[in-house]
Amino acid sequence: LSRFCYLLTLIPSPPTVRIVHSGHACNVEEERHAERVYTIREGETLELTCLVTGHPRPQIRWTKTAGSVSDRFQDSSVFNETLHITKIQRHQGGRYYCKAENGLGSPAIKSIRVDVYFLDDPVVTVHQSVGEAKEQFYYERTVFLRCMANSNPPVRYSWHRGRDVLSQGSDKGVEIYEPFFTQGETKILKLKNLRPQDYANYSCIASVRNVCGISDRNIVFKLTNKTVSPSIKLLVEDPIVVNPGQTVSLVCITTGGEPKPTLSWVSSSDRLPEKSVVKGGTLTLPAITSDEAGVYSCVATNNVGNPAKKSTTIVVRAMKKGRFWITPDPYHNDDNIQIGREVKISCQVEATPPEELTFGWLKNGRALRSSERMVITQTDPDTSPGTTNLDIIDLKFTDFGTYTCVAALKGGGIPEISIDVNISSTTVPPNLTVPRGKSPLVVQEGDTVELECLVSGKPKPIILWSRADKEAPMPDGTLQVESYDGVLRIVNVSREMTGSYRCQTSQFNGFNVKPREAVVELIVQYPPSVEPVSLEMRQGLGRPVAMNCRVLRAHPSRVLRYEWRLGNRLLHAGHFDQSDETEYTVKSLNREGWGEYTCDIINEAGAGRCTFLVTGKAYPPEFYYDTYSPLWQNRPRVYGFKLQWTQMNPNAVDRIVAYRLGIRQVERWWEQEITVEGTITKGELITHNLTELIKPEAYEVRLTPITRFGEGDSTIRIITYRRPPPTKFHCSFEEEPICMFTQDKNDDFDWTRHSAATRDTKYTPNTGPSGDRSGSKQGFYMYIETSRPRKEGEVARLVSPFFNVAPKNPYGITNPPAYCFGFFFHMYGKHIGTLNALLRQKGQAATEGPTWSLSGNQGDHWKQAKVSIHPTASFQVVLEGIRGPGIEGDIAIDDVTLEEGECRDLPAISEYRNIRGVYPYPRTSFLFSRFTSL
Repeated sequence: LSRFCYLLTLIPSPPTVRIVHSGHACNVEEERHAERVYTIREGETLELTCLVTGHPRPQIRWTKTAGSVSDRFQDSSVFNETLHITKIQRHQGGRYYCKAENGLGSPAIKSIRVDVYFLDDPVVTVHQSVGEAKEQFYYERTVFLRCMANSNPPVRYSWHRGRDVLSQGSDKGVEIYEPFFTQGETKILKLKNLRPQDYANYSCIASVRNVCGISDRNIVFKLTNKTVSPSIKLLVEDPIVVNPGQTVSLVCITTGGEPKPTLSWVSSSDRLPEKSVVKGGTLTLPAITSDEAGVYSCVATNNVGNPAKKSTTIVVRAMKKGRFWITPDPYHNDDNIQIGREVKISCQVEATPPEELTFGWLKNGRALRSSERMVITQTDPDTSPGTTNLDIIDLKFTDFGTYTCVAALKGGGIPEISIDVNISSTTVPPNLTVPRGKSPLVVQEGDTVELECLVSGKPKPIILWSRADKEAPMPDGTLQVESYDGVLRIVNVSREMTGSYRCQTSQFNGFNVKPREAVVELIVQYPPSVEPVSLEMRQGLGRPVAMNCRVLRAHPSRVLRYEWRLGNRLLHAGHFDQSDETEYTVKSLNREGWGEYTCDIINEAGAGRCTFLVTGKAYPPEFYYDTYSPLWQNRPRVYGFKLQWTQMNPNAVDRIVAYRLGIRQVERWWEQEITVEGTITKGELITHNLTELIKPEAYEVRLTPITRFGEGDSTIRIITYRRPPPTKFHCSFEEEPICMFTQDKNDDFDWTRHSAATRDTKYTPNTGPSGDRSGSKQGFYMYIETSRPRKEGEVARLVSPFFNVAPKNPYGITNPPAYCFGFFFHMYGKHIGTLNALLRQKGQAATEGPTWSLSGNQGDHWKQAKVSIHPTASFQVVLEGIRGPGIEGDIAIDDVTLEEGECRDLPAISEYRNIRGVYPYPRTSFLFSRFTSL
């Protein structure tokens, strides 16, 4: 059966948020100076859950600020209640923020700092004092052994010589210190004036004191009278000049060093080429290319002294970019070549190595030598590298012809570059024009366009294109584009490319004269941009609907017309005058009026479209997640759930007449219809009781509103069975946050959350429970592990959250209220120590003894303890376990409760063993602890 009713009108509430933690935390410091610190070991799983309240249901977003290393947090935010990071790395530490917002008030934000702990293997380096450096500097010299390890938290170092621990003052020949400038990052062992006994094995042990279970790391260094820093030799020339395609082998050998040095290769480009092969000290570069040229270094390290490094440069022969230019007589103000005047032909080639570059000149295919009228020079490589000039003095008709500049490299193996330059009566300076009809050039967005400048003259120079109207890059991203035919081709032209483009002559492959230039105007037309592009409009029958479509920008903007349609049916059309928007109104919506309306705004380049989906669909319901005690029926095998929701914008469409409720459990799906009487108002909280739900199954619930239009938008939520919240505080330790209990910071070890199903196969027999208090092997409880390295008398304390004591009158607490503190315990084993319950009150010193205490073996049973307490201020209860004389002494607790009033139903005192009297509190001096066996 189910019941359905309307309750109160719910006022929408802004979000609240808190962060709970699970995963593999080794420690969590709660609310210390508004700072929560979650400590986790590198490689473990981080899990943080954001618990929110608020209606409508807030959206949750996780973000992160950088920790020790800048990190963009997976390049995005996480929109989920739970943040889960498996195998967390050190760079993922930092502050994580949970942000919840539902549009009401300010967003709620909470944060927690994640501190990732790690310890790398230490590294020992050996150095000698600078003033005493020699090749064999370990004979009666001062030596420094430096130990370093990356860690969080800061590492502590200790030194051993053989099996002996070295400490400051233990040996006059040894000094141990931390350099001030390193701030504890290293510890140096100084051996003053080496003695025979100083030649030994030295161990550096790095420790973070076993935090998060991180074990110590150590490294051993053997110091002998042969220990020396590395030295190497390169069996290659420097530089090495090769041709492309050759295989280059670089050989590096060690000439000294103890311990034996390790060889590696590095290059000036930060990493070696992908196809390179390193084998021992030999680096092989097969089929080398110009891109792989550079400096290659062999590095030898053995952690003694400084690394040894030798380098060589590989130069790959190459020639490219052969160009020429003609310079008329500089002593006359004339750009033309004239008989009787001087003319210079220049030729330029980029060459590697530049010193191997040679030039030769030919005239009409015959070699040309320098003479009084034909002067051949090579420009200074520092001012204009790779350039040669041919000066023709007093030009004559017989000098007309084809001059060829030939560039070659002395080493050979690289093809020559030949550049032909024709000098004749037709050799004239260039001129630039724009063809008729090519400016302005009108195109549409997305087209391919060619901007054209006609270049005349002989020879025709390279044309340079650039933006003339503004300092902006060309479409390919560069500031200038070269063209050999005067055409600039732009593919997929966009509106941002509208503007003026300059074409101008360059000196290359032409005359070295003042550049000629021309300008081409480009106009890019594009269809109108409109808003809204898409909009859903919900409305009930008989009501008006107004739709508005607005032009944002268009080119051309002067000839604009619009067409309104419903489906394919034309409703209205017209032209724009001064306005930039058009509106269409449905005065009274009928069933035929529902559908997709479009407004096309059209110019020469195309159309922009506004789309309006007019529908009578109801908005989705909004589930209410903050229902108090949603489990209203709780029988042994089944439970009921109080499902509550409000309706989003109920008056936007026709009256909601019903809801369709769908429920899925595993593969089963069933539906029912919930009839609605009357009109739902905004904020009205609706309740529907789900019954006969099977424990502990979870269910998917889908809720869909129904109007005359039909079904509206659905909302889905998951219903999960949880134990109903008691009228008293109750903690069974089933959830990882353990009900806000915390481990005491001043005890010797911690309580452990555990279940029999996950117990280690190496657990200590004859002690501890075989299940939780209910007998379940899957259930969890807390216990103290008394195996090694625990010692007799060591203490573990579990501290509850703070409980407030409300005064009965405005003048404070005169009659302290009574509370019954109860818990189940399991104390089985021949080495059982002591279990104490204590009371801590805020603002009061902890001078009282335990309110309850028990020692010794109580049998392999769970038993219950109850004790009345009378706090006068906010308080915490503390469960204290004390280790007994041996390993068979595990003590467990479960089902901790606290409720108002004196404890009741106390069994006879004769049922407990080894009882210690309760230390008196006001009004409780007559009470003792009572235990009942389950």
